[in-house]
Amino acid sequence: MADAIAVLNAGSSSLKFSLFGIVGGALELTARGQAEGLYTSPRFVARDRDGKILDAKDWGDGVKLGHEGALYYLFSHADLGDQRLIGVGHRVVHGGLMFDRSVRIDASVLAALEKYVPLAPLHQPHNLASIRALLISAPQLPQVACFDTAFHRDQPEVEQAFALPRAITEKGVRRYGFHGLSYEYITQVLSVCDRRAAQGKTVIMHLGNGASMCAVANGRSVASTMGFTAVDGLPMGTRCGALDSGVLLYLMDELGMDARAIEDTLYRQSGLLGVSGISSDMRVLEASTEPGAKAAIDLFIHRIGRELGGLAAALGGLDAMVFTAGIGENSAMLRERVCRAAGWLGVELDLEANHAGGPRISTAESRVAVWVIPTNEELMIAQHTRAVLAGDQVTMAMAADVNPGLQ
Repeated sequence: MADAIAVLNAGSSSLKFSLFGIVGGALELTARGQAEGLYTSPRFVARDRDGKILDAKDWGDGVKLGHEGALYYLFSHADLGDQRLIGVGHRVVHGGLMFDRSVRIDASVLAALEKYVPLAPLHQPHNLASIRALLISAPQLPQVACFDTAFHRDQPEVEQAFALPRAITEKGVRRYGFHGLSYEYITQVLSVCDRRAAQGKTVIMHLGNGASMCAVANGRSVASTMGFTAVDGLPMGTRCGALDSGVLLYLMDELGMDARAIEDTLYRQSGLLGVSGISSDMRVLEASTEPGAKAAIDLFIHRIGRELGGLAAALGGLDAMVFTAGIGENSAMLRERVCRAAGWLGVELDLEANHAGGPRISTAESRVAVWVIPTNEELMIAQHTRAVLAGDQVTMAMAADVNPGLQ
């Protein structure tokens, strides 16, 4: 019976999971799936690495299964093969100032993480819900928290600072950065497929429903577009991105909005959805002929270009760019427009390679190499979990686990 590590990513009404077996020292994906509609119409499906259904269940309408019930079914009843679970790794969005690396979870760690709920209200409460449920139902099962903020904790102090009174910044009000697990994975893959980029100055673009960009020098985060919370930086599916703070005063004084109404507007009603008035899904917008769809796409690409210039300045040059996550990996149109706008930086796009999806989409003559690399935050979490359980506080090398197709 092989040892295995489960990776969990909890949403407001869903629970995504991946199961990695430890085979010959490497981590291999053996199953993945999700439970959805946890508080309305719960349904569960698990598939093997080839997409074959291993287990499925539908509880019907009106059932409130919740995260606790989903976890109970996943670990007690789901047919996921003959594997021995040795630990569970959780994606936790915010680690604050306290956590700069993955950590084994106990009651005190959970209590500390509760303090960061206001900094990531869309994610942190749900991340912690599955942790809390497992601490109660399976207290002997090792759990590890892996943080989206940890990759950025070594950024220069000047990059993390806000120009606010010290009495405020000393309470932890600073730029943290997010999507760190994705960026960390991409830097590991770059070390295999493009050593110059891995050792040089690279901007990685994590473009999905949540979107951000990160400047990386020799594998370390130098600057990022997200700041104190995950609503900063680029416009996203439903999040507004960077906003003049005076707008918040206007919303309160002139429109009479309270904190919760403002939160709902900034996090759930803005971004591609708010600008287009149609959808938060880039695929829907690309297929639409509505003026609002074009306006949303144009704004998104414009802001990517502006941030790219700023991140290149923070790096003092640019050797490579990487597109990743749902939009970055799948939208040839967006990649083409971003690359054409970045011609001033030395980017020369290979149109045929771009339409084929890469992995390299820049010409041989391009001064800046451009890559399309699928991210794998789940594998990164499994790597960290295995390292913590082994007592190793240093991220393990991933040479045996990265996508061989990029070598």
